[in-house]
Amino acid sequence: MNLQIFTSADAFDVLGDAWNGLLQQSATNTLFLTREWQQVWWQGLGDGALHMLTLRDDDGTLVGIAPLFIEENSLGAKQINLVGCKEVSDYLDFIFAKGHERECFETVLNYLDSAEAPEWDTISLCNVPETSPTQSLLMELAQAHGWKSTSVFEDVCPIIDLPKSFDDYLAMLDGKERRELQRKLRRATEDTQVVISADGSKLDADIGDFLRLMRASMFSKNDFMTPRMEKFFYMAARAMFNAGYLQLSFLEVNGERAATYLNFLHNKQVLVYNSGLDPAKFSYLSPGQVLIARLIEKAISDGFDKFDFLQGNEDYKYKLGGKDIKLYTLGVTRA
Repeated sequence: MNLQIFTSADAFDVLGDAWNGLLQQSATNTLFLTREWQQVWWQGLGDGALHMLTLRDDDGTLVGIAPLFIEENSLGAKQINLVGCKEVSDYLDFIFAKGHERECFETVLNYLDSAEAPEWDTISLCNVPETSPTQSLLMELAQAHGWKSTSVFEDVCPIIDLPKSFDDYLAMLDGKERRELQRKLRRATEDTQVVISADGSKLDADIGDFLRLMRASMFSKNDFMTPRMEKFFYMAARAMFNAGYLQLSFLEVNGERAATYLNFLHNKQVLVYNSGLDPAKFSYLSPGQVLIARLIEKAISDGFDKFDFLQGNEDYKYKLGGKDIKLYTLGVTRA
């Protein structure tokens, strides 16, 4: 196993299409591990020192990427993190080809235990899904190095397994929830339409409308949208649009934008990233609920397999049929 170390952001461009090709072979094939997302996250929110590892087998085939960076944590310890961690990337992991995970982990941990590795005290891997082999392998191999490992439940991502038709989807819902949703959809048939951003020249204006509605929807979202985060949203939306991953939608009432969802499309899944609405306008139409139902209907029509609400256990996600996937933060501490 041949290990190469990158400490410059040029690594994203050097790896190019090979990055996403490897991701498609990995256990955690998620948008948040695509080269485009990892690169824009590092550009917009990355701090500390990039320390990305790539692993190739003897014939030169890329079989592993460990997208890491090192920073000082709140306790003053030198901590290794995954690029993308924490607040805006809902799933993260190592990118190892299936069947090569053990040898990739062994190579990475042997390197981190060597004199050639940078100084570090802890490893913190956030947002690792329960379906990943990372949890069991990391804990087993860390113990072999004499290190202490931990696994802490972090959050859930409610996901809908989409059926073949919207009628089948409605039949999946609790009777009361189904009737309520159907009533709202009937009431919103007149003077409303779903608009999805498709013109790159108007994308910045559309993101501006999205951010305005997002801020208006609740105080916590307004506080979250700092100047740095706002700049990141513009950068990320543009990068995802250019890569073909962005679904930015609005429910318009008589031409006025009443609700919005910023979603991502990847690996036959719709990822519901964030939303907004003006609670003082059009509340009688429940515009947010109408829009998300129409997007579920569109996802089914377009042949998507899953509708992923991403992190958070908000009640509406379960009323719409979401079932939890658990996420963990994995830690390693040197003796």
